[in-house]
Formats: sequence, C-alpha cells, structure tokens
Amino acid sequence: MSADSATLPRAQETAYSTNYKVYILIVLLLVYITNYADRMLLGILQEAIKAEFQLSDSALGFLSGTMFAIFYATLGIPIAIYADRANRVYIIAGATALWSLMTAACGFAQTYWQLVAARIGVGIGEAGSNPPSHSIISDLFSIKSRATALAIFSQGVSLGIVVGLYVGAEIATHYGWRAAFIWLGLPGLLIALLTVLTVKEPKRGTSEGRAEAKVPPFSETIRFMRSQPALVHIFIGGTLATLVGYTGVQWWPSFITRSHGLSPDQMKLFLSLVFGLGTGFGIFLGGFLSDYFGRRDVKLMPQVVAIAILIGMPFGIALYVVSNSALVFLIIGIPAAIGGMYLGPSLAMIQNLVGLRMRTVASALFLFVINLVGMGIGSVAVGMASDALRPAYGADSLRYALLIFVFFNIWAAYHYWRAGRFMSDGLKRAAEA
Repeated sequence: MSADSATLPRAQETAYSTNYKVYILIVLLLVYITNYADRMLLGILQEAIKAEFQLSDSALGFLSGTMFAIFYATLGIPIAIYADRANRVYIIAGATALWSLMTAACGFAQTYWQLVAARIGVGIGEAGSNPPSHSIISDLFSIKSRATALAIFSQGVSLGIVVGLYVGAEIATHYGWRAAFIWLGLPGLLIALLTVLTVKEPKRGTSEGRAEAKVPPFSETIRFMRSQPALVHIFIGGTLATLVGYTGVQWWPSFITRSHGLSPDQMKLFLSLVFGLGTGFGIFLGGFLSDYFGRRDVKLMPQVVAIAILIGMPFGIALYVVSNSALVFLIIGIPAAIGGMYLGPSLAMIQNLVGLRMRTVASALFLFVINLVGMGIGSVAVGMASDALRPAYGADSLRYALLIFVFFNIWAAYHYWRAGRFMSDGLKRAAEA
C-alpha cells in the first residue's frame, strides 16, 4: 500500500442508517434520471423537429446544446452558492418541479423560438439539481466509497438516456413528438414531491467526522480551487471528455439515421441497450476502479480515467470510419461504455479536493465548464462542421464532423494523467481547508 493512502481521512459513524443513506441515494438517482431523460429526449426527436420547422444542423445544435447550456451552466453557480448556505433538499425538489413543467411546455411550442424558450426553462430548472446532490452524497459516503456512490448516482445519465430515447421514441411514433415532451415531463412532479417529503437534509461533513465549517466567500473558493493543480487538470480533462461524449450522445441518433438508414423507431431499443448497459456499466466501472486503485495509491484515482480514455479511442474512431452497419452496431457499445468512465471519478475527486463548504460551488463550477463547452459549444460546433462538410460528403457530413471531435480525447487523457501527480498534496490541503 502506498504511503499516499494515508491521506484518506477516516469516517466516523453517521447519524443515518446505511439503509436510509442508500434510500437517499436512490431518490437522488430518480431525480437525475428525470433530469437526463428530459435533457436527452430532444436527441431522438430532433429529426422530426428539423423537418417540421425546416432547420439546419447549426440551428439544431443551437437548440439542443447552446441555449440550454448557457442557462444551465450559468445559473448553476448562484444556485450552488445559495445551496451551500440553505436546505439542499428543498432546492433539488423545486428544481425538479421546474424542469419537469418546462419539458412538458416544449410539447406546446408552435415555433422554433418558442421551443428554444421552453428549453431555456428546462436548463434553468436542471441547474439546481446536480451540485446539491453531489454535496449531499459526499456528506453521506466517505472518501473511500464516494466515487462508487457518485458513480451509482451518475447512472442517472445512462438510465435517463434509456428513458429519453426508448420511451420518447415509442410515444413519438404513436402520438407525435409533442406528446413525448408532455408525457416525459410530468412524472418529475411526483419525484419532486417524493424528495421533499422523504429526504432529510444531512449535516455537512458527517461522512468524515468533521465539524461544519463557515461558508467561505465565493472569491475564496475560486482562489483555493485555482491553487489545486490536480483540480485544474480534472476540470480540463473532464471538459474535453464531455465535449467528445456529449456530442456523440446528442448526435448519434441523427448519425445512425443518415449514415445507416435506421428510423428513430427502429433504433430506440438498440440505442437504449447501448446507453443503458454500455454507458451505465462504464460509469459504474469508472467509479469502482477509481475507488479500488485509489485506496492503494491516490494518484491512480485520475490515472485510471486516462488509461480508459486511451483504450477507448480506437473504437471511437472505428465507429465513424467503418461503413459496415453491422460492425458499427457491434462496436458502438465500447466507446459508449468507456466514454462514461470519467464521470464518477471526476465528481468524487472534485468533492475530495475542496473544503466542506466549497463542495456545492465546486460541483457547480465543474458543471458550468463542462456543459458550456461540451454541450453549449460542442453541439453547435458539430452542427456547423456538418453543414460545412455537406457539399463534399452529403449525408455522411455528420459522420466526419463527429470523427474530428474524437481526437480531443488524447488531450483529455493527458490532463487526467497529470492530475495524479498532484493528488496527494491536494487531498491534504482540502482536509485542512
């Protein structure tokens, strides 16, 4: 065992039973499933929306990524600052109710700009959910199991994609794309009610046996985070990994339709299995491996992610280079799985590398950066690249636009590897903050 493992603080007994902690984790997972289902629903519906409103790929990217991400990412920071001082459970429940109502409102849009406005509302609501959830989970699970707990929570990504793609396509096939927005939006109201009635706000620092600290000014949190080299590298690496992963998830349905001839109804089960099993397995495996190797040497927490990203790159390239549809469908689950492995470890390391009262803001800043770049810039950039390549490649222009973005993974892997060098000192500083 490395001497670095000595930097992991011991957790004391918490006030909550193990069963209740698991229950809270499950409720937060349900919240995240509705969060991601409502967010990703547009991906399976965008070809129908494009046809109805006569949109370009650039306009689709603006709708699916840019406007949503600007409000989602920007408002997450002030909400997180408030959440570090207020009841996080109430914030999560209120945010869930808001994005659920605005998702349903998308179904009533009669023009492109009305749909944009409703998507902005979804982004505003979803801004209030994840940072408080990360903070609550960190107060319930110690550093030795935190990456696994956050990886379980992050299954909301894969399960949300399954709900958004499969259920959304099923409803749209029989009742139209507007009905899909309405019927997938409304269940979130029940989950919001379940959250506020059954989840108790945990005491901050409980999992580490630490007393609650004073809330530092926002500027102090920023200075501390900038002074943590491991954290800076994780931010950059996570942003680049999100750029590749999110643009893939958002545009894969359109890519498969255009380059391989499947309709949304034909691909719904296939893509649901790819994301549900592939991405879900990758997210859990990333958290498990990060915890497992991190207990032996803390520098391996981020370096596990770097290795996984490099292993997945050849499959990501092959996905867009291979023309044989059967082979593409055979390998698509591999980049889907490996593309999710960064998420749990990244969220856990961000929580581990800051002080107790900095955690919600740190998560919000991470989500701000990765969503503004990965979702906001990435989606529209792929759309613009596809439009630019269309004269030369026709229906395959989206294929080559997505291929270009795969190579950002090399840059992401470099930063995760470098982060390992600074993990031990970073954890010590965070414990003292």
